[in-house]
Amino acid sequence: MQDLIKRIESKQATIGVIGLGYVGISVASALAGAGFRVIGVDIKADRVTKINAGECPIEGIEPGLPELIAGVTKSKKLVATTDYAPLGEADVVLIDVDTPVASDHRARFTALRAACRDLRNVLKKGALVIVESTIAPGTCADVVAPILEGAGDRKLNKDFYLGHCPERVMPGKLLKNLRELSRVCGGASHETSDAMVALYRTIVEGRLDKSDCVTAELVKTAENTYRDVNIAFANELGLICEAVGADFRRVRELVNESPGRDVLLAGAGVGGHCIPKDPWLLVHGVPGFEPRLIMAARAVNDEMPLHMARLVEDGLDSLGVPVHGAKIAVLGYAYLENSDDTRNSPSEALIEHLKDWGAKVDVHDPWVPEYATDMWKVVEGADACVVMVRHEAYLGLDLPKLKGLLRHPVLVDGRHVVPTEAALSAGLTFRGLGRGTKRSL
Repeated sequence: MQDLIKRIESKQATIGVIGLGYVGISVASALAGAGFRVIGVDIKADRVTKINAGECPIEGIEPGLPELIAGVTKSKKLVATTDYAPLGEADVVLIDVDTPVASDHRARFTALRAACRDLRNVLKKGALVIVESTIAPGTCADVVAPILEGAGDRKLNKDFYLGHCPERVMPGKLLKNLRELSRVCGGASHETSDAMVALYRTIVEGRLDKSDCVTAELVKTAENTYRDVNIAFANELGLICEAVGADFRRVRELVNESPGRDVLLAGAGVGGHCIPKDPWLLVHGVPGFEPRLIMAARAVNDEMPLHMARLVEDGLDSLGVPVHGAKIAVLGYAYLENSDDTRNSPSEALIEHLKDWGAKVDVHDPWVPEYATDMWKVVEGADACVVMVRHEAYLGLDLPKLKGLLRHPVLVDGRHVVPTEAALSAGLTFRGLGRGTKRSL
C-alpha cells in the first residue's frame, strides 16, 4: 500500500474508471488532466467513440468539461474502451455505474455486480478498487467484496484493497463540484483510506475525511435524504400557501430572515438520478426498522407532478375547457435547468397524468435533442402552457406573444419563472405553484 501511495503521489499510477456517464467522465478527465494515465471503460460503444474523438458525451452547459476532454484525449492521457482487459494494468479502479431503485423501491445492483465480475477477471494483484456510485449501507461488505474475492482465490486487504468515496457532483457543475466539495474516503482499512486521500488530493481542493466503508455509504445516502425531506417541507408549505391564498415566495423570504432557517424553493417535482432513489437506498435492508418521516417526504415529492396536472385542469376549468381533448404545451423535460439530464423527470410524470386524463401533450426543451424544436410552434394552438423547468430560455418569456399564440390563455408555472402580476397584466389565466389568490383582511 505504501508503494501504491508513492506511485499515486508521483503520478506514475495507472487509473481505471468503469462507467463514463456524468460522474465517470468528469473524474476520468480530471485525473487525466492532473497527469495520470487513465483507462475509461463503458458498455456504450457510441459514448466511447465520442470520447476518443475528443467530444464531450454530455449535452447542456458544463463549464470547462468539453475543453478538458478534448485536451486529455488528444494527449492520450485518457483513452476510452468497451473492453475490460486494459484494466489489468490499472493500479486504482474507480467504479461509477448506475445503482437504481426498482418500482418496488428495492435497490438493484445489476450494473455494479456486472462491473465487479468483469473487473475480477482482470484485476491486478494489489490494486485498489474505489466505488464512487451511491450504494446502500453494507454494499461494499455484502456485495462488492465477495464478488471481487471470487471463490476464495483472493483476499480483501491482501490481494486487493477496497474503498467507497461517494460522488458529490450534479449536472451543470460537474468539474466545480468535483474540485471544491469535500469527500469522504471510506476504506476497508486505515491504509486504504490513506491511499484514497492521496489520490483525491490530486484533483480535490475541498476537505478529505477518512472513514470506514459503511460510514461513507451512510453519509451519501443520508445527505440526499436530508435534502429530499427539506424539499418535501417546502413543497407542502407551497400547497398550504395556495390553499389559504398566500404567496409562498414571500412567506419563504420572511421565514428565512429568522436565524437558522433556510426553507428551500417549492417546485413541480424532484428528479435526477440521486434524490428520488437515495432515501430508499438509505433504508434498504435495515433490519427491524420502519421508516416514517423519510417515506412521507418521498410521497409528498412524488405527488407534485400530479398537483401540477391539477393546476392545469383548474385553469382550463375556469374557462369552461375540459382537460380531456385539450392540447397542453409543456416547457422543459430535463429534471434540472440548463441540462439534458432527463432521469426521473417530473415532466414525464406530469405528461403521463395529463395523457391519462385524455389530454394531448407537446413538449419543448432546448437541451433535450428530442424536444429541441421551435418553442413558439409547440405553444401555438395549445389550450394551456406549463413551465416545468427553469431553463434560461424560459426566463423573460414574451407573455403577450404567448397569450396571442395560445388557443386559451392558460399559463401554469411550476418553477417560479413568471411573476404573478406580469402574467395577469398580460391577460393570462394564471396558476402558479405556491401562489394562491390573495384574500383581503
